[in-house]
Amino acid sequence: MNVVVIPDGAMIIVPLIEKNGHTYLSPTNFSKYNNEVNLDPDFKVNLSSETPSGVRGIISLLIPLLEKADAAIILGQRPAEYEPMYDVLNELILFCGNGCNNAHSLAVKIVSNLNIPVLKLAYPTTRDEIIDLITKVNLFLKDFDSSVGDDLDCDLVNKREKVSLDEFKKIIG
Repeated sequence: MNVVVIPDGAMIIVPLIEKNGHTYLSPTNFSKYNNEVNLDPDFKVNLSSETPSGVRGIISLLIPLLEKADAAIILGQRPAEYEPMYDVLNELILFCGNGCNNAHSLAVKIVSNLNIPVLKLAYPTTRDEIIDLITKVNLFLKDFDSSVGDDLDCDLVNKREKVSLDEFKKIIG
């Protein structure tokens, strides 16, 4: 099966796809697909002329892959308070950069609307979470069951506990 990863190039995930006998689809590897774009007429992405060119560029590279994608793995955004476990280069190689947050969010929205299995994972912040991520990716790639993913909100971050009204009033004082 063909699997798309967002963000593209998250090297902690790519070898697992190939190890499990699937094909990793990447817009940065032009040898893996033909550059002709023949989209299904029902598949439309309307980007206004006011959409930043960087967002349009990233989405235009993603669109040809989506016709061939049978599944997707999405890695959530790095938490704001995250303390890097590795140096900058290793973090970039392992987890890739989200690039523009708008392009990442739009890509996630487009992929989530497709009728394919999607695994959504929180950004790992500890060694144990990295091991858990690898386990979840391997489980997903065996039978494409999306339920092995993390319980993420629409921004692909772990859902927070709700604050009661009384707590909220204390906070804003």
